[in-house]
Amino acid sequence: DLAGILADDMGLGKTAQTLAHLLTLKQAGRLDLPALVILPTSLVFNWQAEAARFAPDLKVVSLHGADRHSRLGELETGTARADVALTTYPLLWRDAEALQAREWSLLILDEAQTVKNAASKGAQVIRQLHARHRLGLTGTPLENHLGELWAQFDFLLPGFLGPQKQFNAAWRTPIEKHGDAVRRDLLAARLKPFILRRRKEDVAAELPPKTVIVRTVGLEGGQRDLYETVRAAMDEKVRSEIADRGFGRSQIVILDALLKLRQVCCDPRLLKSPAAAKVKERAKLELLMDMLPELIAEGRRILIFSQFTTMLALIAAELDRARIGWVSLTGDTRDRRIPVEDFQKGRAPVFLISLKAGGLGLNLTTADTVIHFDPWWNPAAENQATDRAHRIGQDKPVFVFKLICAGSIEERILALQDRKAALAASVLSEDANALAKFGEADIAALLAPLPDPVR
Repeated sequence: DLAGILADDMGLGKTAQTLAHLLTLKQAGRLDLPALVILPTSLVFNWQAEAARFAPDLKVVSLHGADRHSRLGELETGTARADVALTTYPLLWRDAEALQAREWSLLILDEAQTVKNAASKGAQVIRQLHARHRLGLTGTPLENHLGELWAQFDFLLPGFLGPQKQFNAAWRTPIEKHGDAVRRDLLAARLKPFILRRRKEDVAAELPPKTVIVRTVGLEGGQRDLYETVRAAMDEKVRSEIADRGFGRSQIVILDALLKLRQVCCDPRLLKSPAAAKVKERAKLELLMDMLPELIAEGRRILIFSQFTTMLALIAAELDRARIGWVSLTGDTRDRRIPVEDFQKGRAPVFLISLKAGGLGLNLTTADTVIHFDPWWNPAAENQATDRAHRIGQDKPVFVFKLICAGSIEERILALQDRKAALAASVLSEDANALAKFGEADIAALLAPLPDPVR
């Protein structure tokens, strides 16, 4: 009846390890009841993608979306019963009755630090769920104070660290306020058997010099509707243009269609229209802002690339709200040396860079994390941007994150790159000459509707 925390640094595979554990339980006949995973909304698609890639024998059902209650039947006993159910923190209190009414084999909290406020509605619902075993996944089990660690263990092993008042008196006050090293070491020894933690540096010998991680997020609500509206309108316009002028003479219209869809994926505000201005959902920006605090807490130094300088400005505004320091480099930057020096000397953890201005000619070896906010369709140019950090003089493993909207033009371009890398890159880096070789079937695939939400 023990429980614990898998606390590896971000990018070392906590999701894959957890899926491997669940698959091992299933193969041993011990996953006789479904497991429940509670996670941030932005990670639902990532879990589905990782499960499909690493553990396709696990049947995963998503209890997310307006029709989620109709999928509860997939958790009932039978040969087609789901092995793993996914739900999100914002839905906990709404679905509390349905989730608390059944027994779970394993209850898993991804980004477990989310329950650090034990008095929150979600934390209270979680504590009333019935599960044989509990597991927390977090790269930052302790962000601000020991009370957060107590809250997580109060969920994992109720009573293990005593009541909160007693914990504060016996541990938190002596350690935090009085610097009591003996109490600190005693607490560390007590927690050690229940926390598995590998730091990025600890496993450097096992890792390739560069690890590429694709993070997928779904389009929802108004953003999804806007994508489909723009897609349908541009699909009709492209078809009409090709019918009237021929494929070879329709390049400008095709490029405009692809550009607009990419903008909707990045942030609806990039699309200058009244309808876009009303959309509140910003899936990728929310995903990015979920990722950054954990990366920064791990001491990561981060480069964020985008093709759209307007997008970098929107990201900068979010960083300001979150009180995260940043510097930037775009075509408007007069003295490139100043932001580079500020970043290299550690004055800000985040460097916002436009691909045209910063894809070449920079040496940023203090960075160990690269985030491509919108895919750079030319693989060679994308690698050149990544190599601002991954180059001679870099002594740390470099992690490269690519943020992709599921089912959208972005995901389809990545698939096309496998067989037409140079061609896809040239058409989407606005090399109009390449369109002559880019088939109508490929354009039709890029402008295809979004698939139905994954269940």
